[in-house]
Amino acid sequence: MHDLVIRGGTLVDGTGEARRTADVAVDDGVITAVGKLGAAGRRELNADGAIVTPGWVDMHTHYDGQVTWDPYLTPSGWHGVTTVVMGNCGVGFAPAAPDRHEWLIGLMEGVEDIPGADLTEGITWGWETFPEYLDVLDSKPTAIDFGTQVPHGALRAYVMGERGAANEDATPEDIEAMSRIVEEGLRAGALGFSTSRTMLHRAADGRLMPGTMASHDELFGIARGLGRAGHGTFQIAAQHEDVPGELQWMRKLARDVGCQVSFNLSQIDSQPDLWREGLRIVEESAAEGLPIIAQVAGRAIGILFCWEGTGHPFMNRMPYLEVHQLPIAERLEQLRRPELREAICSADFWPIGEFEDYVTQSWHKMYPVGSDVVNYEPGPEESIAAVARRRGVRPEDIAYDALMEGDGKGFIYFPLFNYADNSLAPQHTLLNHKHTRLGLSDGGAHCGAICDGGMPTFMLTHWARDRSRGDRLGLEQTVRMQTRETAETFGLLDRGLVARGMKADLNLIDLEGLCLDAPQMVHDLPAGGRRLTQRAHGYLATVCSGTVIQERDEFTGELPGTLLRGPTGLPRGAR
Repeated sequence: MHDLVIRGGTLVDGTGEARRTADVAVDDGVITAVGKLGAAGRRELNADGAIVTPGWVDMHTHYDGQVTWDPYLTPSGWHGVTTVVMGNCGVGFAPAAPDRHEWLIGLMEGVEDIPGADLTEGITWGWETFPEYLDVLDSKPTAIDFGTQVPHGALRAYVMGERGAANEDATPEDIEAMSRIVEEGLRAGALGFSTSRTMLHRAADGRLMPGTMASHDELFGIARGLGRAGHGTFQIAAQHEDVPGELQWMRKLARDVGCQVSFNLSQIDSQPDLWREGLRIVEESAAEGLPIIAQVAGRAIGILFCWEGTGHPFMNRMPYLEVHQLPIAERLEQLRRPELREAICSADFWPIGEFEDYVTQSWHKMYPVGSDVVNYEPGPEESIAAVARRRGVRPEDIAYDALMEGDGKGFIYFPLFNYADNSLAPQHTLLNHKHTRLGLSDGGAHCGAICDGGMPTFMLTHWARDRSRGDRLGLEQTVRMQTRETAETFGLLDRGLVARGMKADLNLIDLEGLCLDAPQMVHDLPAGGRRLTQRAHGYLATVCSGTVIQERDEFTGELPGTLLRGPTGLPRGAR
């Protein structure tokens, strides 16, 4: 008798091969048989009419603080994710000098929009070095597996103090010290190293993320720590406009050090075809045998505007600013007043900065969100600008009404990146490319502006099932790109496939009934802070290490997850 048998499902096994009907048997947390099974299970799940897939592996999240208080790592845990990789974009909480705790929180708050008060309340510090950090995380019970990377921001501040925080040049001694710490972290179990080169990433005090201006000597010196450890991905949050130029040193790093390099590749409005040049250089690199991959999102990287969020179209208008500091209930009471509404809508906007002004005044890029679902591929005729023209009113009036939907809980969707053409057609090309990998969900981050932790569910519902504005992706391909491909990127070779000998991380999904709820702003962070969340419906069961952790979209309370310490080998008997 097996520990668990999933019987009669349509198996989409993560290889990309055609789906088939098969049973799956699990024993001691490992898949022991796939096919037509006669033996019973101590527990059986009826998968008739459902698909069975590997658990999703999300390789770009920011649960570095949340993992210390939330065993379910939501929202990812709601969406069939059984493995996450955090520590991306150069931000994290180790190594950490005792007097740098609040500074690290301010860095995470500024870069990833996670409320600092909640990080202060939620994190229970108990480490200084990176290995000590891993030891503390190893003691935390979780429902799913998680791995992390050594972040450049924390590393620089630990070695260089205020000089590192202020982006001063690193000395040869600084570089050598950082390289040793990275090697130590990888030998203790880190999956890689991460850094940021984008001007968008700033600490809460407005200063650029430490490492943004790092010299090539510093970057290469740190990378040699990965080389000595013998494993690890060098992850870069790149400045979009600079990707073709930055790829030249990435190529040299991959060639000289031999480590895998991963960077973000997105379409930007200012240069809507620049991504093609980045992709071309990646192709050339692959032809030379250089391990460089472009990390791409499954949809537009989109901001959700709302009254309680980080931003909205009226945030830089003086009549609104006069009520902005009020508690949300009192603020909404004021915003319902017709005279204040007219004052806000008719006021000139107050310039804040090039980026902020662009996202708050580009009415052609804003789309009202319905009460039930978000249309993540809206047509230009659905924009606030287009609706206002048809109705003969100001775009401000349409935007105000959208935000006041649901008693002031309405949203406006602003697709910031990957939507210059008012279509996801470029994203279809990127997702189909053999040298890209699906990532950038930012699970756990951007609490007041972005809610993309449900990306795995979106991939199935939009790309594999519902898309009407262009070509879809095959179900088998969609499953492979967020299971086996993402697992292999970080050397996690024991998961991402439904095959004998593989780790028993599985999803049982009602594909026809699968859906994403509309986003919600909730107050469930440790200090009562707000965050955007998005639930899913249609996950009949999620299994991690052979244990059912979610059933009918609700957690069971089981916590079989574990910290990943470095790459995992391919089990005997697996494909």
